[in-house]
Amino acid sequence: MKFRGWRVRIGLLLVLASAILYATNFLIFHDTHDLFFYISIDIAFVPIEVLLVVMVIEAAIGEREKNIMLEKLNMVIGAFFSEVGTDLLKDISEFDSRSGEIKKSLIIKDNWSQKDFLEAEKFINDYNYKLDIEGTDPNSISFLKNTQSFLINKRKFLLALLENPNLLEHETFTELLRAVFHLTEELENREDMTKLPESDYKHLNLDTERAYNLLIYEWLQYMEHLMNNYPYLFSLALRTNPFDPDAKVEIQDS
Repeated sequence: MKFRGWRVRIGLLLVLASAILYATNFLIFHDTHDLFFYISIDIAFVPIEVLLVVMVIEAAIGEREKNIMLEKLNMVIGAFFSEVGTDLLKDISEFDSRSGEIKKSLIIKDNWSQKDFLEAEKFINDYNYKLDIEGTDPNSISFLKNTQSFLINKRKFLLALLENPNLLEHETFTELLRAVFHLTEELENREDMTKLPESDYKHLNLDTERAYNLLIYEWLQYMEHLMNNYPYLFSLALRTNPFDPDAKVEIQDS
């Protein structure tokens, strides 16, 4: 309300200033014909001014605000992968029976071009995600327990991300958060991972596949964003690539 009142006062002040200027013009030149002629010309130009302000200038401002918001969202996405996403990707990929295929496409190099990212995106879109998380496998049980503990510890962080209203502008990342949070809830509500029916292991496998699929896609988009905008962050992301078995965070001698 205060903001609207301020705008109304400014509007009235500008109208008053215009009236004073027109009155001054009449007092000096005493020419009503030219005065009304220029008033009519000014009024005729008003629709064009509205067009320029609303459709051009406002659109440019709106685009700039959108870019700023998307930049903030990419900061949120970066925080997600630093806290949760990268570790989760690395752990889940161990149960991907075809991980060798996908790793070849996702070992990103610092000389990648947009074409390389497009080819990698096409590959993961066509990739048949199938994990092998089974109740008879001790490694699967260990993974479920560790992931349960890991995600429960990150629960507050994930909730804070879900509460961000700007996420509505980024549908794929919002869907990823939902999938990861759903997996968190599923795991949290299992008291003993060693005594589940086989059908329940299959259900958890499906929930993990869903999160895995969305994680890979969003990770690839984020890596391209870093390459195009933040080379120093991209360098660290390359050295912590969860799909590169030879990745080392330490800078190696050339």
